Amino acid sequence: MSYEQVEDFYYMAEGFVDDMDEDNYGRAGGDMDADEYDMLTKVTDTSSAQARKGKDIQGIPWERLNITREKYRLTRLEQYKNYENIPSSGEAVNKECKQMEKGGNYYEFFHNTRLVKPTILHFQLRNLVWATSKHDVYLMSNYSVMHWSSLSSSLSEILNFAGHVAPTEKHPGSLLEGFTQTQISTLAVKDNFMVAGGFQGELTFKHLDRKGVTFCTRTTYDDNSITNAIEIYDSLRGGINFMASNNDCSVREYDSERFQLLNHFRFPWPVNHTSVSPDQRLITVVGDHLDGLLVDSQNGKTVATVVGHLDYSFASAWHPDGRIFATGNQDKTCRVWDIRNLSKPLATLKGNLGAVRSIRFSSDGQFMVVAEPADFVHVYSTKAEYQKRQEIDFFGEISGVSLSPDDESLYIGIWDRTYASLLQYNKRHTYAYLDSYL
Repeated sequence: MSYEQVEDFYYMAEGFVDDMDEDNYGRAGGDMDADEYDMLTKVTDTSSAQARKGKDIQGIPWERLNITREKYRLTRLEQYKNYENIPSSGEAVNKECKQMEKGGNYYEFFHNTRLVKPTILHFQLRNLVWATSKHDVYLMSNYSVMHWSSLSSSLSEILNFAGHVAPTEKHPGSLLEGFTQTQISTLAVKDNFMVAGGFQGELTFKHLDRKGVTFCTRTTYDDNSITNAIEIYDSLRGGINFMASNNDCSVREYDSERFQLLNHFRFPWPVNHTSVSPDQRLITVVGDHLDGLLVDSQNGKTVATVVGHLDYSFASAWHPDGRIFATGNQDKTCRVWDIRNLSKPLATLKGNLGAVRSIRFSSDGQFMVVAEPADFVHVYSTKAEYQKRQEIDFFGEISGVSLSPDDESLYIGIWDRTYASLLQYNKRHTYAYLDSYL
């Protein structure tokens, strides 16, 4: 991944100011009345009932703007610049494949809270939102890991990295002096375990049901040491392990009991994301290379290579059946692979705006959630062989997406100076036994 932090994001309010009716609101960005601007950007939540009555899910007052939502969507599609390491990789894909049919309706809007302010540290790393239940979400907001409860509509701080963070437990290899002002580039939360990865190779482990921090380490002192991704998973031997993918071309595996470094696998290029197969025997490895790898989890040896992407990849995920996995790339595609035949993708799924930054399979295997860098999250039906999808459409950079473990809720973090928020969609259910009474 790129070592530089790029901050040329297209912020919503700035775009709206440019598009406002100058006769009504004065010169864009200049003479607008302060009360008028406050009205346009007022922080309000949106419920499903309000959305059904016509309120914008993000609380954007389109009726007060001299541009319709539809026209602004077209503007975004025309102006948004997809970041590419391989020039014109997205254009090449446009010629290669078409988008899958829209029309799926698997998750419905439930709530949008603007009390929650998700943020992003690095423009290519978007795994900063995690749901541990249908009501509990953990996310990054500036230097803090925050917890949002949709049940009580309460926001609380779990850990603040702006100051000094040091472990309260003693484990071999732990940096007892801890870290100061750690910039968190990636995050993983599962059950009661949380691991945060830093811009300088830092790893911080915390039990969410205990006070303090359990373990701190720095994986490398290499100049190019960004922690790109973390995965927490059940180990072959029982217990919980976690794996860190770094820009120093390495993947490191730790156990969560003694925090020992179990494995250190090295690759020819920076590793942007890894995911462990359901049987824990294989690891997908993607990074600053066009090809993806399937690696033996015990010895790190490459057992297969997948070829087809046209740029660097930043996302991967396994279907619960252990035969299907997916990779997400800056060529604007998510490619679905079957380990029984890796000669070509099972499906090539094209996005609207840009790179595929996050992929999540539902626990029951029925859906695959694919997030672009901004504005669009796609939910594909695996039963329909990925040929049918639901398109969730909004405005803003995506800090992360997460399905709750029971698949009942889908959360989307939106990063924006004005319209930052956390979107919640709930799974649709059809109750056939009730229909018989109608």
